[in-house]
Amino acid sequence: MKLFNHANRQRNADTRRVYARFEIAHTLVDFGAAVCFTIGSVLFFWKQYETPAIWFFTVGSVLFMAEPTLRLAREVKLYHMGKLDTLADRAQND
Repeated sequence: MKLFNHANRQRNADTRRVYARFEIAHTLVDFGAAVCFTIGSVLFFWKQYETPAIWFFTVGSVLFMAEPTLRLAREVKLYHMGKLDTLADRAQND
């Protein structure tokens, strides 16, 4: 069993649910980052809003950084769920 293997997310109802929840979280983070960058870009049209614009860009950057973290966390969780399935199968066969 490997990380980032499509079969990991289709193994059973639990893995499909975990995958779906992480996809929703990833989409929300992606949307949040896009909103932050759009607002930050618009705020740069006015000199007096430069500081909030910088903050929106910073928050957007952190959200973009969270995306691969979510993907890795999802894959590790799915990987461990597969290990638990394998362990349960071994315990039943003993």
